[in-house]
Amino acid sequence: MGKITPVPLKKSSRYKESGVDIDEGNRFVSLIKPEVQKTNIPGVVRSLGSFGASFDLKTAGFLDPILISATDGVGTKLKIAIDTGKTETIGVDLVAMCVNDLICEGARPLFFLDYYAMGRLNAENAVKVLNGIIDGCKQACCALVGGETAEMPDLYKGKDFDLSGFAVGAMERGNELPQNISPGDTLIGIPSSGFHSNGYSLLRKIVYEEGLSWDSDCPVDSTKSIGDTLLEPTRIYQKLLGPLIARGLISGLSHITGGGITENLPRILPKSCSFEIDLTTWKIPDIIAWFVAHSKMTQEEALRTLNCGIGMIAVVSGQNLNSVKNYFSELDEPFFEIGQVVNEKQDSYMGNLRNFE
Repeated sequence: MGKITPVPLKKSSRYKESGVDIDEGNRFVSLIKPEVQKTNIPGVVRSLGSFGASFDLKTAGFLDPILISATDGVGTKLKIAIDTGKTETIGVDLVAMCVNDLICEGARPLFFLDYYAMGRLNAENAVKVLNGIIDGCKQACCALVGGETAEMPDLYKGKDFDLSGFAVGAMERGNELPQNISPGDTLIGIPSSGFHSNGYSLLRKIVYEEGLSWDSDCPVDSTKSIGDTLLEPTRIYQKLLGPLIARGLISGLSHITGGGITENLPRILPKSCSFEIDLTTWKIPDIIAWFVAHSKMTQEEALRTLNCGIGMIAVVSGQNLNSVKNYFSELDEPFFEIGQVVNEKQDSYMGNLRNFE
């Protein structure tokens, strides 16, 4: 049998000529690896650099765990980040859209993976995006254990890129949410940080129809551009709501994303229950009110398209209500008692959103 002599690889390759630069990919990984490792939490065994990531649930403190998974993207909010070149925070949105769903199941986020696809990789630009993902993982108290960077010049042109996220959490058996929701429970609205990551196809259309650019002054705050206003990152609720979930003080959580309040709240209610919301209990943020008015949406359309200033709704029983309210007050966190669970088949809304017109 003849001896096989290794052939030295040349720096320039046909693969690079076709648009895929392996060396740039390796440089990107080397740039982000130290920051990614800072997101590690107890339970991470092996992460970035391996073919897969390992996580030890026992080390993380679980005795009889149930795993919960979630996946999502950023939607066309990503297009504003690309157009403006301000991609530093879009990764926060990616993490938020996944982990906020996890906590609605009663789970504690444990680890996150991302899929990042573009036409041609530029390591410095990619680091900006990944730093946002890292920031989001830190806010969610979960580890970034891996991901996939895909360079596909035939699918993505110019500066276009796409992001997807995958999160895994866990909870002890029997602690899942929602549970024991019944008529009379209070609905507590927790403010959003803006539009979060929904309705952006419509928002972008309105900006275009109004003759605005991303550099134009925000219509309700001239100290910021409309682009910066719409890129406000999605709020991550784990640090705020995790302790309440752990203490068993919340009966259910509804993440107000696509479909708004009217589509998402029923997802956590028993079939025999509905909800009643008093729309005068909170003030819709000025920027959301501006877009609602200029889109000529009806109240019903707005409630099922945008979060209208409420990013999460907690269902709280009467016996836990004071404890939850005291918890928010001690943290100086704003909240609104927006309604209650009812034993009616027809969902109802009392009044109109203030500043809606």
